[in-house]
Amino acid sequence: MDGGLILLVFLALLVAWGLNRVRRAFRLGPVGYAGVMIVFIIAMLLVWGQTKI
Repeated sequence: MDGGLILLVFLALLVAWGLNRVRRAFRLGPVGYAGVMIVFIIAMLLVWGQTKI
């Protein structure tokens, strides 16, 4: 594995932890939380794809 992918995984875990705190603050349901996570994962994959080109 290259360092960029490891960094992205670490950042994803950090953001997921932050989103969990935000979800509690805004009282988002599981569907809203899943939607936010899906959008975030797609965005991270796009960013990682751009760095590979």
